[in-house]
Amino acid sequence: MPRQVYRAALFHLLDDPAQTRAPLDGYFADGALMVEDGHVVRAGPWAEIGPTLPPGTAVERFDNALIVPGFVDAHVHYPQLDIIASPAPHLMDWLDTHTFPSELRFADRAVADEAAAFFLDELLRHGTTTALVYATVHKASVDALFTAAKTRNMRIVSGKVLMDRNAPDGLRDTAETGRHESEDLIRAWHGKGRLTYAVTPRFVVTSTEAQLAGAGRLVKDHPGVLMHTHLAENHEEIAEVRRLFPDCADYLGVCEKFGLVTDRSVFAHCLHLSESEWRRMGAAGSAIAFCPTSNLFLGSGLFDAAKAHEHHVPVGLGTDVGGGTSLSLLQTMNEAFKVGQLRRQMQSPFQLFYLATLGGAKALRLDSHIGNFAPGKEADFLVLDLAATPLLERRTAYANAPAELLFALAMLGDDRAVARTYVAGALAHSRLDNRPSAK
Repeated sequence: MPRQVYRAALFHLLDDPAQTRAPLDGYFADGALMVEDGHVVRAGPWAEIGPTLPPGTAVERFDNALIVPGFVDAHVHYPQLDIIASPAPHLMDWLDTHTFPSELRFADRAVADEAAAFFLDELLRHGTTTALVYATVHKASVDALFTAAKTRNMRIVSGKVLMDRNAPDGLRDTAETGRHESEDLIRAWHGKGRLTYAVTPRFVVTSTEAQLAGAGRLVKDHPGVLMHTHLAENHEEIAEVRRLFPDCADYLGVCEKFGLVTDRSVFAHCLHLSESEWRRMGAAGSAIAFCPTSNLFLGSGLFDAAKAHEHHVPVGLGTDVGGGTSLSLLQTMNEAFKVGQLRRQMQSPFQLFYLATLGGAKALRLDSHIGNFAPGKEADFLVLDLAATPLLERRTAYANAPAELLFALAMLGDDRAVARTYVAGALAHSRLDNRPSAK
């Protein structure tokens, strides 16, 4: 693709705002993003970039808008989109009542194809350009998702769910078939285009020791893949883990026993960890997906961001649809802030945007490719409309500082604020009625 420049207010983070005193080094009230061949060439103030442009360079200007990196969803279930907003007393009951019946349908490749296409288009509409995605136990569900993602050139990480016990007929594999089908999928998809494979035991309650050991061997034998599972989400779940694995000191210890705790592991939730588990997770370099909307919706608990920071555990933000109640990472930032308030751990707007961009990229080990506008990174980015709703327009007009503007977006924004979504420099979604003026 030829060189293209996009002009508007621009914001990206160069590092974890908790580790730097200069989170605004990547904010420009009148900024420019230069893109060529799907990658970032340069990002900075228009006053510096504009005068250097050769005559005839294409420039698109967006008024009352903010350019940010594409959002990264660190944990989401595409087969659960049809059961979003389904109530249940708690997690285990919700799985039995809603999740498992819905996932049974994904044995049908046609069902999976339709759902995958709709899901990815919804991600793009909500400004999510990269996601770590649960499929189902069915191999076809992964083929469908990766096929649709490759067509859209999205950065998607996924894998076949491993689940050989404590699940209904039609949703169980075996230790042997789970390993063989995972191997087939790794060969077919891992590293193809922008796709990454994740070895995906649902959670240790639904896998035998033989299957968990096989999952550990898959992680060891394929150094580039991730490991993705749930951990310590719910008290009833934790009690069942203790019953099934009495030889292990705690929940994380079960995962350690089978080689699932590495610097390529992403654990969703982690609401009820002991001090020892926090320390060991930090030492291993494992990451966490913080999923505030599902944690609140299912009454599971409040994530302890201070503990993650204390033990240097990477954290990304996950919508966890369909236990989560929105695919919007702006709305998820809103809920993350409220969880922090209940914990007396106030999150800055810079930290909220970090969790949804560079922080998520680091959690998924993709920060060398995405997450900010460093030169050479893939040009996944959004144009956020500061006048998307009358209230958002009114509030942002009174914003006196960049932090206030970002916070208003995080509290009041949703999919309506995503005016455009670009994937590897190509327009993938637009809410704009008219093309912006070229200047």
